[in-house]
Amino acid sequence: MVEVVSLMDIDEDDNHQKQNNSQKLNKGKGLVTAADTKPTPWVEKYRPQSLADVAAHRDILDTIDRLTSENRLPHLLLYGPPGTGKTSTILAVARKLYGSQYRNMILELNASDDRGIDVVRQQIQDFASTQSFSFGAKSSVKLILLDEADAMTKDAQFALRRVIEKYTKNTRFALICNHVNKIIPALQSRCTRFRFAPLDPIHVTERLKHVIQAERLDVPDSGLAALVRLSNGDMRKALNILQSTHMASQKITEEAVYLCTGNPLPKDIEQISYWLLNESFAESFKRVSETKTRKGFALIDIVREVTMFVFKIKMPSDVRVQLINDLADIEYRLSFGCSDKLQLGSLIAIFANARSALVAAVK
Repeated sequence: MVEVVSLMDIDEDDNHQKQNNSQKLNKGKGLVTAADTKPTPWVEKYRPQSLADVAAHRDILDTIDRLTSENRLPHLLLYGPPGTGKTSTILAVARKLYGSQYRNMILELNASDDRGIDVVRQQIQDFASTQSFSFGAKSSVKLILLDEADAMTKDAQFALRRVIEKYTKNTRFALICNHVNKIIPALQSRCTRFRFAPLDPIHVTERLKHVIQAERLDVPDSGLAALVRLSNGDMRKALNILQSTHMASQKITEEAVYLCTGNPLPKDIEQISYWLLNESFAESFKRVSETKTRKGFALIDIVREVTMFVFKIKMPSDVRVQLINDLADIEYRLSFGCSDKLQLGSLIAIFANARSALVAAVK
């Protein structure tokens, strides 16, 4: 029996095949669009792309910019607290030197990489010893970036000392660390040192306002002040807190910021300090324990905030000195994992002693 195929059936099969082919062709485009809309951490999204975009330290940036423009860039050692712009500065220098091809001209190693003596002898030395063609960039000098260099072993630092001397002609080294005392003196003497201090609140506020405007966030002045206060001059920390709070709350108020980070609110610290200075030992222990449990505060955070509050209270110098010294001892013991209950008792006890000293001073 012969099967009869109509023209309509042929057209439908052709259209169906074209739709399948069209879906296969568009499959890749859809994936690219999904990747493009993938959320990016704001720390990387708003990382400065040039030296002019770095938030602070204009004197250091102007010096490095002048040395880069005159092609007289020395070996660099940038040190200071985290989140102050050290890595961003070096990456901006690399972009200025090499343009869009800067990834081919730098070797970047950080704390997540193995940086023992074998890495210095092999990977770093191999990269430094090869002569580079500059890919149309301004300079043919290559750049080796060692982030968190204070985590390198002493043997690796001693081996790096000779590598820096040997390949100075075509390679520049940029060492970044938090603690300069962990870098051996022989390496320090071969580099030009720049200290990146914690950012001034004005510069942190300006940068946060730029991000808030770009992301169209609802942040009142109290919320912005809380972000600046909790960042302590760390721009990376400020942006992370801002993004985390935005994910948890549409309006970034002071309460939302403190709730997201788990830090005690200033009014809570005032209340706790009032109990410590005025209530009996048993009553203070009961109320502080209840507040700590109900609001989920860590005792070490309470101790740190109370320490800052003590500086604002009027009291004799000798009483303040003893109180601050005892608070520092409690924080030190808490950092080693001592019992919270015992250290809370110690906290109340030192304030009871301070109260007795204040009464004696008045008499």
